[in-house]
Amino acid sequence: MSLLSERQKDELHKSMLEYLHANNFTEAYNALKENSGTDYTPEPKSKYAGLLEKKWTSVIRLQKKIMDLENRNAALQEELSLSPAKRTAMQTDWVPRSPAAHVLTGHRLPVTSVAFHPTYSILASASDDATVKIWDWETGEFERTLKGHTKSVQDCDFDNKGNLLVTCSSDLFIKVWDTQNEWKNTKTFPGHEHAVSSVRFMPGDQYIISASRDRTIRVFEVASTHLVRTITGHGEWVRCVRPSDDGQLLVSGSNDHTVRIWNALNGEAKMELLGHDHVVEVVAFAPIAAYGAIRELAGIPKTTQNKPGAFVASGSRDRTIRLWDAQTGQLLRTLHGHDNWIRGLVFHPSGKFLLSASDDKTIRIWELNTGRCLKTVEAHGHFVQCLAWGRKTVAGASPATAGPSHGHGAPVAKAEEPEKLLNVVATGSVDQTIKIWMP
Repeated sequence: MSLLSERQKDELHKSMLEYLHANNFTEAYNALKENSGTDYTPEPKSKYAGLLEKKWTSVIRLQKKIMDLENRNAALQEELSLSPAKRTAMQTDWVPRSPAAHVLTGHRLPVTSVAFHPTYSILASASDDATVKIWDWETGEFERTLKGHTKSVQDCDFDNKGNLLVTCSSDLFIKVWDTQNEWKNTKTFPGHEHAVSSVRFMPGDQYIISASRDRTIRVFEVASTHLVRTITGHGEWVRCVRPSDDGQLLVSGSNDHTVRIWNALNGEAKMELLGHDHVVEVVAFAPIAAYGAIRELAGIPKTTQNKPGAFVASGSRDRTIRLWDAQTGQLLRTLHGHDNWIRGLVFHPSGKFLLSASDDKTIRIWELNTGRCLKTVEAHGHFVQCLAWGRKTVAGASPATAGPSHGHGAPVAKAEEPEKLLNVVATGSVDQTIKIWMP
């Protein structure tokens, strides 16, 4: 008994005849036509032309999607079988694994930066296409495009409350967008003399810091847009700048192969970290939660003095990640494993791991107390240019149980339900996609 209806049989025979005719399989074509009794003459513009090939490739894509879903389902089933205590531990130590929960498409050129809203399930992505796009990362839905920059948008960052988004661009400008007022561009900061490659809110959100190809780091006051301070010292393009958690220090990386530590209050240079032999693409201060693991790795005695800004990680085009003592300038460990430029670094909230993204198309998870690469995730089909970690407190066992939206594109948790911390990672790539990785 055939699984196909008479109409489906007829369509199959005609598409097969088209395929055989197009590939000059004359004998097979004549045999099929005679044996099937199909009265059909191939036409290049017929709906059956190329139909067999299209169906075949669709089946392969569906099979891959089914395999990905089966793998994800198996992992979730395994997690459900664990005790509540073990599930909590898994959440605390969760790191990305394939497949990604969502693939966000819409940018027309490479994605350069991603940033999570501190409260809602909102993600901002910056791109070489001169736009910033806003997404709901829980659902994978696109929300809006922010237009205002005229060249590549290089970086983006939310303030501590999520009321403002700051972006910087190769058009020399920094812009602030009001998330509470239809994402309007409310402030524009001139001042840099070349492409602006990095921008961040300082703790307290009164100031922003930026790094530029003009070899400077600049501090601007948000309210007035006034330039407060220009910090010089790097000999080449300053690729990235980050503040310490208490806002006392800045760390920067440059095309001059150095990592530098600065006094954020007066702009004075405190330390020059030498060791990389190529452009330093990314830098990050270690959170205090990671200090114990870093000290164990480096054999540094334990201490009760845990001031922010004690340790720094840097990633370079020399394919290495380096961990530094920011107070002494000592290189503590060099992490080898990536096969191409390092583009993104983020410390795990637990302090146990460091995550890195690279032009070798992978994310790698490093165990901080041993320096070992625990896991490699094949993340994108092209260079992975950026990486961000987000956490959101949601109600109940699932975000689906949350209450109505307050106009921010994200649900508001019901206060009476038990809270759960949802971990999430986002990556952006030259393949023009953003991927969302979550449990």
